[in-house]
Amino acid sequence: MVSPFDNAMKQLEKAASTMNLNRDIYAVLQQPKRVLTVSIPVQMDDGSIRVFTGFRSQYNDVLGPFKGGIRYHHDVSLDEVKALSFWMTMKCATVGLPLGGGKGGIIVNPKELSEGELERLSRGYVRQLYKYLGPTQDVPAPDVYTTPQIMAWMLDEYETLVGEKAPGMITGKPLVVGGSAGRGFSTAQGGVYCLREAAAKLGLVPEHTTIAVQGFGNAGSFMAKILSKAGYKIVAVSDSKGAIVSETMSGLDLTRVEEHKTFNGSVLNFPGTKQISNEELLELGVDILIPAALENVITEQNAPNIQAKLIVELANGPVTPEADVILHEKGILFVPDILANAGGVTVSYFEQVQNAMNYYWTEEEVLEKLEKIIVTAFHEIWEIKERYATDMRTAAFVHALERVGEGVKARGIV
Repeated sequence: MVSPFDNAMKQLEKAASTMNLNRDIYAVLQQPKRVLTVSIPVQMDDGSIRVFTGFRSQYNDVLGPFKGGIRYHHDVSLDEVKALSFWMTMKCATVGLPLGGGKGGIIVNPKELSEGELERLSRGYVRQLYKYLGPTQDVPAPDVYTTPQIMAWMLDEYETLVGEKAPGMITGKPLVVGGSAGRGFSTAQGGVYCLREAAAKLGLVPEHTTIAVQGFGNAGSFMAKILSKAGYKIVAVSDSKGAIVSETMSGLDLTRVEEHKTFNGSVLNFPGTKQISNEELLELGVDILIPAALENVITEQNAPNIQAKLIVELANGPVTPEADVILHEKGILFVPDILANAGGVTVSYFEQVQNAMNYYWTEEEVLEKLEKIIVTAFHEIWEIKERYATDMRTAAFVHALERVGEGVKARGIV
């Protein structure tokens, strides 16, 4: 089984070697600052007690408070959470946010829980960890299978425990309790800005460009819809049950696809499409591929079969280091996750700022600020890619490590 943390460390090693990173700074960044494992007893609806295991990895905070989501998934592991917290450290530094990196998770299939059980689990997680959380310590957010409602429960539990209002202790909240306009689709929107800039570099014109999206969840479906409105042809999408591809390779009507999924529980059997596997979707002859599901879906086994000219990583860690080499040698441009999906954490940062000011921006203002940050970071990384004659991922890590390294030195850690 591929270890996400091993992959993360291979990415760190490659970038450190490329830029000749100070050895002491490199040593500091090879382990998280703190890893917390907790047991969460929850009373189930039948009166029995079930104990869940939760994690929080606080990787690095030299640039600011730890920041990162909490995922509810039956495959959550300490190894995965550590990797994700490292990537969050790099992601925040990549786009210039004054934040560090963290990540959390609970081993659970949330679809098996009632709403009451889900609330008790969420509050229990905060009770176990609240001393290590807060606006100036560690700020969680939604991730896989967590929602604004879950964030609101966690906020309420935290404020109850500390005895004061602290809306900035968590982001991705509903608007009514301090959320930010635009947060719900910000990950996708940031990915759209990256795709637009990368497509321009390759001379791809929207109306003549085909796209496949692996993962029609929150981020993937939003990105597909935004791109479709911009004129791109979304010809294939997938969910956990399988994938569909347009029989004529023309653009799918994504509003109808979404309605179909809501009614049937899957995108499968949508009229005018044929069913393929998630693995087959990755190898379609499209111009742009968007992995928007889980990590390690493009490996050294299937990388030789990838036909897309551009990959935009909306998921965290969808491409292994071994696959990176193959894709780069094939001349496939890829926009790495630590840039492509940084829209979510950027608007989470905006949410913190608004919470601190107790003054809130319009969606238009949020998107204007987001676009400036993402587009600026894209071109800074492109310049590093050209300077080192390397791939975009390594360039993004070099960019991030320059900032984190400066923070480590400024604080006197090395």
